[in-house]
Amino acid sequence: MADQPTGAEAPRTFLFLDASARAGGNSEQLARLAAEASLPAGSEQRWLRLSEHPLPPFEDLRHVGGGRYPEPVGHERTLLDATLAATDLVFVAPLYWYSLPTSAKLYLDHWSSWLRQPGADFRARMRGGTVWGVTALATEDDKAEPLIGTLRLTAEYMGMRWGGALLGNGTRPGDVLRDERALIAAKSFFAG
Repeated sequence: MADQPTGAEAPRTFLFLDASARAGGNSEQLARLAAEASLPAGSEQRWLRLSEHPLPPFEDLRHVGGGRYPEPVGHERTLLDATLAATDLVFVAPLYWYSLPTSAKLYLDHWSSWLRQPGADFRARMRGGTVWGVTALATEDDKAEPLIGTLRLTAEYMGMRWGGALLGNGTRPGDVLRDERALIAAKSFFAG
C-alpha cells in the first residue's frame, strides 16, 4: 500500500474493487456517486471489476512442503500490485446471502498467500491504509452486519483504518438512486 499522506503532502489513491455479479449494479452506482461527490481533492481512483480479474481457488500451502506460495502472476499479480499501490481500498460489494460476494471473499483469501510472499512486505505496506465498504441490499441494514464485520475485522487485523460502510437499498438496477438516505450519505461518505 502506498505510504500514507499527511495533510496535503500527497494525493490518496482509492482502489474500487467491484465485486458485483452485474456491471452497473446498485452498489457500483452508489459507489460512483460517492466517489464523484466526496473523494478528497486530488485523489486518484482506479476501478477494477473482480469478475474481469478472476482468481483461481485459494489453496492453503502453509503446511505443504516449505510453506511457500508461487509468485503471483496474471490477474493475481494485477490485483496484488493494485492493492499495494492504493492508500484506500473500497469494496463495492452487494450483499449476497448476508455476506461478501464470492469474488470479494476469494480476493481476501489470496491475502493469506500475499502475506507470505518474499519481498512483498504485504502487512507492513498495508498498515495505515483505509478499508471502506459500499453495498446495496434489499433488506434491513442490520442484515449487512456480517459483510461489514468481515471488512472491519480485516482492516483491524492488517493494522488499517476502517472508513465505514455506505449502505443503499435496491434490488432492480437503478433502485438505489431512489434511496434518499443513501444519496445524502454518499455526498460526504469519503470526506469523513
